Amino acid sequence: MEHYNYKGKEIIGIDHGFGNTKCRHVVFRSGVRAYDTEPPMTDDALYYGGKYYVVGEEHKGFVSDKSQDEDYYILTVAALAKELEFRHITECEAVLAVGLPIQWISTQKDSFRNYLMRNELIEFRYHGQDYLVRIDDVQVFPQGFAGVVQRLGDFKGLNVLADIGNGTLNTMLIKDGRPMVNRCYTDKLGVEQCIIRMSNEVLAVSGFSLPYDSFEDFLRKGNADLPERYTAVMRKAAEEYAVSILAKLREYEFNPEIMRLMVMGGGACILKHFWDGDGRVRYIEDICATAKGYELLALNNLKRRDV
Repeated sequence: MEHYNYKGKEIIGIDHGFGNTKCRHVVFRSGVRAYDTEPPMTDDALYYGGKYYVVGEEHKGFVSDKSQDEDYYILTVAALAKELEFRHITECEAVLAVGLPIQWISTQKDSFRNYLMRNELIEFRYHGQDYLVRIDDVQVFPQGFAGVVQRLGDFKGLNVLADIGNGTLNTMLIKDGRPMVNRCYTDKLGVEQCIIRMSNEVLAVSGFSLPYDSFEDFLRKGNADLPERYTAVMRKAAEEYAVSILAKLREYEFNPEIMRLMVMGGGACILKHFWDGDGRVRYIEDICATAKGYELLALNNLKRRDV
């Protein structure tokens, strides 16, 4: 089982997405629902701080500051529960490796770190098992870049990285493996915008709405077991969304004739299925790539501190 432990400290990467929360080994939806008593219809409840929490049944709505409510802290505890269960660890000292959209780093890095470090000891119960985690440190990195940090040697010449999440599109220009700090952008143009468009179109032609899952599955697979009048408008909306992504990239001087495009994040499937790209486009389809990159960056930081 691959993961990083440095001098007895578990390095745990958590990618706090608006759509999904990702660790190295686990992925779940970023929705939180609290209960005062144990909910009867699930065996997947997290017990923390005297309350029960069910996570993963819905998505988190877009917020411009992830530390403005309790949800992302509970999602962090849930991520620890699920990832440590996978690693067969019930008690540890941990370094959390997390991230923020590129344009938010300068203004929110310290507040997000303090938000996640407010409790040194975290005790919780998950699947009948008690856990104890001591938070030694929280390190915050830029999204997007972390997902390709192990692949920077592949970025020869001029490249554009497009990280399409559920809430945001993060864009970065990379030249010969070196990110250009002054050419990084964050836009509220995530997958949710595409799903809203599809939902409205389906409602207009049918008078009915579809579950959120139906749209997600359609985007992920490129098709769906639905009547053609549904899939036709869904396909058109997805193609229009893909065009809007490319238009935004061109605003940032993306030139497909001289630049390569690397697409990652949950929305990569939309460009892959609904945009006729050429051979200069590559896709990172590992949804956990960013969380893994956070862990590697944190490990390198710990090693440098000891030099």
